[in-house]
Order: sequence, then structure tokens, then C-alpha cells
Amino acid sequence: MSTIAAPAKGTNLRILFLGDVVGRPGRLAVERSLPPMKAALEIDLTVANGENAAGGAGIDAGTATELQRSGVDVITLGDHAFQRKGVLDFLAKNESWCIRPFNLPSESTPGKGWCCWTSPTGIKVFVCNLIGRVFMNTGYDCPFRGLDRALQEMAVDSRSIVLCDLHAEATSEKWSMARYADGRISLLVGTHTHVQTSDAQILPGGTGYLTDLGMTGSRDGVIGMASHVAVKRFLSPTPAPYEVAEGEGVLHGLVADIDPSSGRACWVHAVS
Repeated sequence: MSTIAAPAKGTNLRILFLGDVVGRPGRLAVERSLPPMKAALEIDLTVANGENAAGGAGIDAGTATELQRSGVDVITLGDHAFQRKGVLDFLAKNESWCIRPFNLPSESTPGKGWCCWTSPTGIKVFVCNLIGRVFMNTGYDCPFRGLDRALQEMAVDSRSIVLCDLHAEATSEKWSMARYADGRISLLVGTHTHVQTSDAQILPGGTGYLTDLGMTGSRDGVIGMASHVAVKRFLSPTPAPYEVAEGEGVLHGLVADIDPSSGRACWVHAVS
């Protein structure tokens, strides 16, 4: 991780949001690097996308708990949320800190699409998870209307601190959501592509934004997966199941300061 010259935090709430944790290398990177990072940057809340935490696809009780023990406070998910055995029951019982995309059919999807974390000083932070539709499963409900419904369900106002993970493929969809959400939430980050973008910024309405956080996983391979398998999938039509790449893991994400009196972002910085 590169050194971050963070401003004085003051009364702001400092949030660390980590990109998709991929397999064991990603989990080990969190275990090794997160505690000293939290101490050095005075992090109040850590959120991580964990939809690839178990074997590179999905999450289960063991890997979720492992991330929690390493210092992750809230876990968001994505299109691989339900691939592991036992995860449905786990999500139903741990919806206070491990959430799945909100815009999945509520009547048939276990778990919850948002949660509320409270700081030791009583500051409430609402964390919402959405999933995109462009180049993905078009059976998902509209994420834009999903944001509207989530904000209504969370019963927040313009000064509330609201974070949102939009798990989506298309940059255009993420940027459109940023314009749609600007001034209504504190922070919008994109996940899913595993490649960090270089556009961390604060939008005109006060919403912090990064198109994609990148990934927390092996620096070797192809977006966290073994290179030889990724290449084979491009060269041959024969089946080639993905394998998690070996090698040292790195942390990618975003650190942001939020003013608790206004709910607006006042500083954002990419972590890589």
C-alpha cells in the first residue's frame, strides 16, 4: 500500500471501503494489512465487498467471520452472493453486518440490502448494496429505483451518512448512478471489475465517488484469478474453471472523510 497523506480528521468520520476480496490471498492481505492501516489512518468504519472471498466466487460463514475478525465491520456482496453452501441461512442470521444487493426480489431473496452501523459516539452510518444490470443479469430490479426505495426504507434525511456499493460492470451505469445519487448519499463506490479507476472525487452535491474500488487479492494472475486459466478461456472453447491466483495479496479501495453534521464527503483518496 502506498503512503497516504491524510488530512487531520477532526470531527469527521473516516471510512475505508475495500474492493472485492478475492480468495485466500485477499483475506490474508486484509488480515495482514488492515489493522495497521486502520491505526495509521484513524479509520472509524471499514466496509469490504466480500462476494469473491470464498475460493474466488461467493462467501460463506467461515470467510465472512474471518474478514470480521480482521477488522471489517460491514460486508457487501454482488452477483456471486449465493454460490456457497449455507450462505442463505448465514445472510438471514447476520443481516446486521453482511448484506446482499437491495434490488434483488425481496420476497424470494434471503438477507437484507442495507444495514446501519453505529459508532462508539452514536453516529449512525447506513450502508446500502445495489447491483447493476448492464452486461449482467437483466432479471435484477432497477438499481436506480432500488436506491429510491432503499433511501425510503432506511428513513434517512439529507444530513444522514449513507454509503452505497454499486456492484456493476458498466462504467456508464456507475457514472449515471453517481449523477442520480449526488447530494442524496455520502459516498458511492463501484465494485465488480477488480480494476481500480483513477477518478476518486467529490461530486457537486457533496457525494464522494469512485467508479471502481479495484480488488483485494493476488497481484499475480488476471484480476485475482490464475493466469493460465484466464488465457485458456480466451484461446479455447473447452471448459476451464477459474482458480484463485497464488501470490501476495494487495489492498485496493477508498478512504473518505464524511462530515457528520451534513452527511457530505469532504475528502476522498484511492487506496492502492
